[in-house]
Amino acid sequence: MKLRTYLAAAGAVGLVGLGAFAVPAVAGTWTTHTLKFVSVTDKTLVLSKTTIAQQDTDVNKAGKIIGFDMLYLTINVKTQKGHGTFSFCTHGGMMMGTLRLTKTGATGTITGGTGEYAGATGSVVATTITKTKTAVTLKYWT
Repeated sequence: MKLRTYLAAAGAVGLVGLGAFAVPAVAGTWTTHTLKFVSVTDKTLVLSKTTIAQQDTDVNKAGKIIGFDMLYLTINVKTQKGHGTFSFCTHGGMMMGTLRLTKTGATGTITGGTGEYAGATGSVVATTITKTKTAVTLKYWT
């Protein structure tokens, strides 16, 4: 048993040590991007008492359609809190992530994507404008 513990500790130290050299080398290759748009709700489907699916059209500040997003949300009716997943499709690929509902909209994490967004990580901030419009900021690194 002690041997296993030692090997696990040595492996962890080795990984941490490797990370000290690998992170700075990789960190210089990341590029920061920010996308801002308004998400306009098109369709909402109530799947159960606690889950909904929603499809939105995303437009830039000039009102031009730049993409579409899908939400899958689970909501606690008693606490009015919720969480879910999203996908955002636009020219160049698709971005995916997780969301936590807030009193003013949602915050979340970008967990990956396809095409231009392959390997993307970052954050999401969504602020409610009206019942059907939400201001969205996606800040991500590729």
